[in-house]
Amino acid sequence: MARRRSFFSPKRILFKLFSWLLLLFFLAFIAMFAYQLFLELTLPEPKGEAEAIIVLGAQVKEDGTPSVQLELRLQKALEVYKQKPRTLIVCGAQGKKEPEPEAHTMQKWLIAHGVSAEHILVDDKSVDTRQSIDNAIAMVPEGTKIAIVTSDYHLPRAIRLANDAGVKYIEGIASPIKSEYWLKNHVREALAWGKYFLYKFL
Repeated sequence: MARRRSFFSPKRILFKLFSWLLLLFFLAFIAMFAYQLFLELTLPEPKGEAEAIIVLGAQVKEDGTPSVQLELRLQKALEVYKQKPRTLIVCGAQGKKEPEPEAHTMQKWLIAHGVSAEHILVDDKSVDTRQSIDNAIAMVPEGTKIAIVTSDYHLPRAIRLANDAGVKYIEGIASPIKSEYWLKNHVREALAWGKYFLYKFL
């Protein structure tokens, strides 16, 4: 007579546990995706009162030129600067396959497009958004009114990190992204939000 499989066999328990964990991860991801979209769509319009503008880095091409995403951020920063010249803080260390720190490429681009070198502060040490915000804030006097320029999908988390760092006045200035990168960037940002909450509460 064939032996009946135990309902509580180790393999069955492990399979069910893995299935539940996978389901929980999926639901958490969907929640983070919806959360970031809500924040992105409800961002207030900047008032233009910021005294310093943090420009967050993105990939630099192997030939030393800004990637599409980085150039869009720089174009937005330049647009805002021309409306009212003030301090620009460019952030970004050197990543893999990048010929120099992102901040150096950003500085060169801005100077080439008419920004005074005296108005640019350089943070070439930060390797992620949290470090960029912390390092940039440390470069200006306490109480400085801050604006952040970065891609639209990235802006809500950058603002949240600035709030966490104690910035009292913060404006968000969104740069656009190419439509073909929309899904990829938003998926990555949803995962980054998950990491943010794990870091904050665990």
